[in-house]
Order: sequence, then C-alpha cells, then structure tokens
Amino acid sequence: MEIKPDHKKSILIVDDELSILKLLSFILAADYDLIIKKSGIEAIAWLEEGNDPDLIISDLMMPYFDGSTLIRNLKISGFYRNTPVILLSGAEDLADKVKQMPFKIDSYLEKPFNPAILKSQIAQLITA
Repeated sequence: MEIKPDHKKSILIVDDELSILKLLSFILAADYDLIIKKSGIEAIAWLEEGNDPDLIISDLMMPYFDGSTLIRNLKISGFYRNTPVILLSGAEDLADKVKQMPFKIDSYLEKPFNPAILKSQIAQLITA
C-alpha cells in the first residue's frame, strides 16, 4: 500500500505555447499542483510574491524574457538557487546550448518530448 503525502508537490510551468501548457497540464495535473505562467515576467512576479515551487519547467525560447534569462535570475538569487529546473525547447542543438549556459540546468528535453521521460525526470529531481 502506497502512502501519499497530504499535499502534492508544486511545479511552476513557464511556456508561451498554449498547446504545450495544455499537454503538460494533462500529463502532470493528477500528480502535482501546477502553477502555469505564460512568460518569464509572469513567473518572476509570482515568485516575488513569496511562492516557492518544488520544481520549475521552463521553455527556453519565449518573447521578452526568455527561459535562459528566467533561470539565470533564479540561480543568481539566494532563494531559488537550489530549485530544480527542467528546460524544454524546440531549439536545435539544445544540448550544446545547455552546456554553454553559465548556470546549472538540472535536466532538459527537446520538444516534442516523451511524457514518460518527463515524468521520470520530475520524480528524480523532486525526490532527490
């Protein structure tokens, strides 16, 4: 018999593509509390209100305030430095782009991604 915690872990999802937000919601809503933001600016505003997600999933390429800028700001801050981050992107050479970033990305997946792999990565990062 599996004992579940009283509350679900929370995941902040940041993506400007409605189809990706709907897909992630469909895949993850049963197991996690999801906070959906459509831009890095919305995500930062939500975080500045004192919210503390267990994990962040962010798109890399978004207008105005992209995923790289969002994650850089989080990693520089003392408060969110250790919050695990999964980067999603349809960008070519994503692995090379992640290696060149001056901060740690916990995991990344190219779009389109395999939902089972995403769920596995989330489980590893949240329970780690």
